[in-house]
Amino acid sequence: MFKRTNSKAPGDDGAAPRDSRLDWKRIAGWGAIGVGSGALVVLVAAIVAVVTIYPKLPDVSELSDYRPKLPLRVYSTEGQLIGEFGEERRNLTPFANIPKVMKDAVLAVEDARFYDHGGVDYKGFLRAAVASLKGGRKQGASTITMQVARNVYLTSERTMSRKTYEILLAMRLEQQLTKDQILEIYLNQIYLGNRAYGFAAAAETYFGKPLQNISIAEAAMLAGLPKAPGANNPVANPRRARARQLYVIDRMQETGFITAEQAAAAKKEELHLRDAADPNRLHAEYVAETVRQMMYAQYGDSIYTSGMKVYTSIVAADQAAAYRSLRKGIMDYERRQPYRGPEKFVDLPSEQKEIDEAVDDALAEHPDNGDVIAAVVLDASAKEISAVRANGENIQITGDGLKPAQSGLAAKAPPNIKIRRGAVIRVAKTPKNTWEITQLPEVEGAFIGMDPRSGAIKALVGGFDYGKNKFNHVTQAWRQPGSSFKPFIYSAALEKGFTPATVVNDAPLYFDASANGGQAWEPKNFEGTYEGPMPLRNALMKSKNLVTLRVLQSIGTPYAQDWVTRFGFDKDKQPANLPMGLGAGSVTPMQMAVGYSVFANGGYRVNPYLVTRVTDLRDKVIMETEPPVLDESRRAIPQRNAFIMDSLLQSVVRNGTGFKAYQALKRDDLYGKTGTTNDSFDTWFAGFQPTMVGIAWVGYDTPRQLGVRGETGGSLSLPIWTGYMQTALQGVPVTHPAQPEGVVSIDGEWYFDDFTPGHNVASLGLESSDTLPPPVEQLTGAPIGAPPPPEERNRILDFFR
Repeated sequence: MFKRTNSKAPGDDGAAPRDSRLDWKRIAGWGAIGVGSGALVVLVAAIVAVVTIYPKLPDVSELSDYRPKLPLRVYSTEGQLIGEFGEERRNLTPFANIPKVMKDAVLAVEDARFYDHGGVDYKGFLRAAVASLKGGRKQGASTITMQVARNVYLTSERTMSRKTYEILLAMRLEQQLTKDQILEIYLNQIYLGNRAYGFAAAAETYFGKPLQNISIAEAAMLAGLPKAPGANNPVANPRRARARQLYVIDRMQETGFITAEQAAAAKKEELHLRDAADPNRLHAEYVAETVRQMMYAQYGDSIYTSGMKVYTSIVAADQAAAYRSLRKGIMDYERRQPYRGPEKFVDLPSEQKEIDEAVDDALAEHPDNGDVIAAVVLDASAKEISAVRANGENIQITGDGLKPAQSGLAAKAPPNIKIRRGAVIRVAKTPKNTWEITQLPEVEGAFIGMDPRSGAIKALVGGFDYGKNKFNHVTQAWRQPGSSFKPFIYSAALEKGFTPATVVNDAPLYFDASANGGQAWEPKNFEGTYEGPMPLRNALMKSKNLVTLRVLQSIGTPYAQDWVTRFGFDKDKQPANLPMGLGAGSVTPMQMAVGYSVFANGGYRVNPYLVTRVTDLRDKVIMETEPPVLDESRRAIPQRNAFIMDSLLQSVVRNGTGFKAYQALKRDDLYGKTGTTNDSFDTWFAGFQPTMVGIAWVGYDTPRQLGVRGETGGSLSLPIWTGYMQTALQGVPVTHPAQPEGVVSIDGEWYFDDFTPGHNVASLGLESSDTLPPPVEQLTGAPIGAPPPPEERNRILDFFR
């Protein structure tokens, strides 16, 4: 009932009574007119906007051939990703190859009605508005189509004009493309944090696995990223990422993509994120960078956006073995060196919160280096060290774990090496799963594994750590090879009539200043002793310097200089003088791999190669490397020469300076030579099995002695080689080279058939005052038994005085 005031009795003025409902109708009518007018204005404005904006919209038909910026990607021979270069990490994946679980997860959380609307979901707008008014979870109203329009063509600014463009573009996209095409673009285009664009790249970035192999739980984690790739990043913010993942799983269940049982199992699944510091992760950074340089030299800047894929000859297992073995060899060397002290000292306050902040700041400047972990000392004594890692883990170091740093724990230790509270130290896990103190090495190393039959590089590690030192020691380090160069001199000597049985005197030699370029020289053997006459086989086994020098004198340094170029060495890097025979020239580990391959493959020179195939983004082959055919056009030395050199190098491994390789691998088909330069500045082991050549080198970038007492190729580089070969030769049958034409075996020794006993240099450096040595007859070219001309006699005798 409505209460009326100042009313008159009916009929007082002759007017009919007024009905209040008519007033509300009039109000409603005027309101409707107002709303209608407003709607009309909005409609007219929208039409004007459409008419004005629509012609200016970009042509979206080009998206039917979607070509985003794609990085250069580098793979192992099995297809394992080992590196990528470009502004955006993206792996373009066709719609058919994207797993259903990934599509379902994205649709559930981003646009469940994607296949029902025409680009703009009006029901979604209404649902989002209602949810917002009710104060519930804030919901987005942008469809996947609208997000594609925004990500491809527009900025992220929040304005009405941009939203209008977004809606109109979405409508045009729906007209030009199929739903599957739009979803394919979205799944490849969207930014998902950590420089990853698209879900295939994100799967590699966060889980280290192909997109095709992800689980429901992993798909839900990835599907939660588009909304806030920074805040929901599982690496940077695991708690928020977990909450978002659970919401996605619930949405997948609500929309019917998964069952309740699958949802429950997905929520319980423990996720394993890819850890950049994981020591088991494949490290091929030097390989990837080498490939990048090669591709850039050929194709220029386009490599960073065109989606080229480069497949290498690298075998993932071999590469991992090379990386582990080199690091282990260098870290084992570090344990034998004096402790250099903590990397830094920080003042630790007393409050725990302030301690945590100080530790975080200190270790941010000293990050972990693979399995060489950084930690800050909380307390230190001669019997125990307590320290904390960057991840908050507290560790205790006792017993043998303290031995590498005893000098830093002594009461009178100098301040710069004293381990005390606030010291930033390095620790590592032992085989017994305890902690020990260590230090980041200053020494460097390199390893290359190559198939001598083709030149295909199977493993390449250019240094201890790419992040610490990007200089590729395999290809860029010119170092003295030391005694590992001697086999090339011996190979030259075989062509001059020497045999493994030729006896050469291991006795002192002296060269005055006039004979040695202005400086007197008295070379010595490594151990400083002499053993007198011995066959060449024994001399190479024991790496006798004086024997090598006598042989080199005999064959002539110019001849030897020319001969070694057959193995791929630069002539100008091997001066024609006697120190060349002791490895005083300059080589790279890559050159050594090529050189030893000549021995391993029967005398052929092969060029090393790393790239086997290059494809475009559609996997069309752009370039492919064909393995070489080992014919006479590639012959570097006679097959019989390589065969006898293999016999000599096998003796080095079986009974000489390389015997630890045989002890470790227990194979009869191993060949190699240790190398240690003057004052132990460089150590080498160069060796092979007929299917694999391996070269290991260790030294300081600024050459200096390796250790206080000096190290050798046998103690430092050989263990790296054997560590690699244990993996590389696993399952490879024992193989021996077949006897070629032109060699004979007499009394257990190999000879060229035209240089058998009595027809070759029988001995060298054994002359007396009244008799001439047998080599004089051979080297002068005179018939056997005939005296040489007097001038030749004097010249040769001068060599060996």
